[in-house]
Amino acid sequence: MTNSSMNPKVDEFLNKAKKWQEEYSVLRNIVLNCELTEEFKWMHPCYTLGNKNVVLIHGFKDYCALLFHKGALLKDTHGILIQQTENVQAARQIRFTSAQEIVGMETIIKDYIHEAIEVEKAGIEVPMKEHKEYIIPEELHIKFNEMPALKTAFEGLTPGRQRAYILHFSQPKQSKTRVSRIEKYTQHILDSKGLND
Repeated sequence: MTNSSMNPKVDEFLNKAKKWQEEYSVLRNIVLNCELTEEFKWMHPCYTLGNKNVVLIHGFKDYCALLFHKGALLKDTHGILIQQTENVQAARQIRFTSAQEIVGMETIIKDYIHEAIEVEKAGIEVPMKEHKEYIIPEELHIKFNEMPALKTAFEGLTPGRQRAYILHFSQPKQSKTRVSRIEKYTQHILDSKGLND
């Protein structure tokens, strides 16, 4: 492993890391042994194959993680891949809380990276679900036109919350029931609350 394949921006990122520094270094060494190109994207170390993103190293308050850009396509034989939120369709994480844990899983991590490389070489894409089922009902559009503040508040909600409302408002067959549901939750939306908050 020559140092020429190490990206100076990643060195800088590691030197500045206040948390997970040791973990990042261990992860970096494992990934660099898998013949990927080290780049720095989205303010994080990112590893590519022919300009395609394969894995990214990132950290959060409670854990650091290896993010597989097409993790949804991996077999996940060890059941360790995590979908960050329900709206993430392709990417999956393996989370860690200590350098020891990463060292202990090195072989497994490498297996997953090699599988991710094979997926990329084969040119397989993650089939993205279209958001057709989340069509805003006409009654809500009307309400948005009457109350621009409601539209602004609604657009400020997380995609998951927006979806929950849209599904809830679209369910009734009758327009008047849809309208009454919208009326019932208008203040909720204005208060930036989700359907079940």
